[in-house]
Amino acid sequence: MNSLDSIKNNLIDNILATNNEELLKAVYSIFKIAKTENKNSLTDEQEEMLILGEKDIEYGNLVSAEDLDKLDNEWLY
Repeated sequence: MNSLDSIKNNLIDNILATNNEELLKAVYSIFKIAKTENKNSLTDEQEEMLILGEKDIEYGNLVSAEDLDKLDNEWLY
């Protein structure tokens, strides 16, 4: 078992063993805050670009990697 699994298992064991409601609330709060901090938020412009990209895929507005390389080479040289 790796270190991360060991830490998780020890946390679970300790959570199950305690009857300290304040401690459990504090641990819960920590996890709730950590979950919120891990979310990546996108700007409105980024969300719009993703939507436009999905529409391009839906309507077949695609360029192959090979064609894109050709276009790049034409532009660069």
